[in-house]
Amino acid sequence: MRYSAFSLFKNALLGHKHWGRAWGGVDLKDRYDVVIVGGGGHGLACAYYLSKHHNVGKIAVLEKGWIGSGNVGRNTTIIRSNYMLEGNIPFYELSMKLWEGLESDINFNAMVSQRGVLNLCHSDAQYDAFCRRGNAMRVHGVDSEILDVDGVLKLVPELEVENARFCVKGGLFQPRGGTVRHDAVAWGYARAASRRGVDIIENCEVLGFLRDSAGCVEGVETSLGLVKTGKVGLCVAGNSSRLADMVDVKLPLESHVLQAFVTESVKPLLDTVLTFGAGHLYISQSDKGSLVFGGDLDGYNSYAQRGSLPLVEHIAEDAMAILPMLGRLRILRSWGGIMDMSMDGSPVMDRMPVEGIYINTGWCYGGFKAVPAAGWCFAHLLAKGESHDASKAYRWDRFERGFMIDEKGVGARPASH
Repeated sequence: MRYSAFSLFKNALLGHKHWGRAWGGVDLKDRYDVVIVGGGGHGLACAYYLSKHHNVGKIAVLEKGWIGSGNVGRNTTIIRSNYMLEGNIPFYELSMKLWEGLESDINFNAMVSQRGVLNLCHSDAQYDAFCRRGNAMRVHGVDSEILDVDGVLKLVPELEVENARFCVKGGLFQPRGGTVRHDAVAWGYARAASRRGVDIIENCEVLGFLRDSAGCVEGVETSLGLVKTGKVGLCVAGNSSRLADMVDVKLPLESHVLQAFVTESVKPLLDTVLTFGAGHLYISQSDKGSLVFGGDLDGYNSYAQRGSLPLVEHIAEDAMAILPMLGRLRILRSWGGIMDMSMDGSPVMDRMPVEGIYINTGWCYGGFKAVPAAGWCFAHLLAKGESHDASKAYRWDRFERGFMIDEKGVGARPASH
């Protein structure tokens, strides 16, 4: 539904009482062709692409909470494709290209802001490593720039590069990287999928799976009743192990809390996404003026969407090391997402040992930036029964073959307190 300026003003005066639903309020049906468990970015994107590009008929997305209550609404909104390894570069570049066309595709303002991502380096060895990564990106047609100190200062004049606790030697810059409004991603995909006939069912928790005599899935038991289906896609991030346990499968994953923080609003200060190379911190400024930042994982396993005070101190220290002026700002709030950490730090997108169940998990710190490509490739897997070319490296068999995809030094790690 499109709104005129007058109707927008009228609805504002009436307390938004007459807004139409962004996605349909429907009842759970007793049978679907495909059931996707998880109403986050990956699940909603998968449902949308399944409907649009694969002509799958009846599709349901089951969310135990509300749309946007999981990791898609609990992150620092960064998108980038500045990876180095063969298995990662094509996938994340596909995601970047999908981000660039997302708003036109789903007809929704997701606030895609390609303000660039700048990774600082603080030693000669790190500078050489960034040159290697930048060259690998260029070989695959991905934009990258190696900056000296003067180039870094042009982007972030506020940095203290020589007398800082960790002097700055240069940086790796991806101009096409940036941020996207996380809530808008969930709302936009939900609305677009709903308009294509996808049933989005909130407050519907999966309690178990129904299997036939051969062990194949034939239904999903939910808090709203039994649903018959022969194909289930799991997109539940840190809760993947819980659902896999329901079909007696043990996943090689750990669930950790990753915290994010937001400060009070200030005048324009930071016009790019900035990452700290001597610790682990990533920071950007929102359109409202708040600084949004995050860092290392909490060093314990948890399914709780909250963090711990030692991590607040640890990440604030990194923020002060990179921009000491931040010490004047107040942190207004924090939140936590449940990260599904794989053995090599890269995702898994493949069939499960149980026939008819497919899984999309192990995204660690890369889940949000992967939303469009993860949805695209998982939809292909569910529809075709085989991996998309961009996600073939993310199959289970890489662990058997010893073909790990470990981007060392570019993601979160448990912090030592």
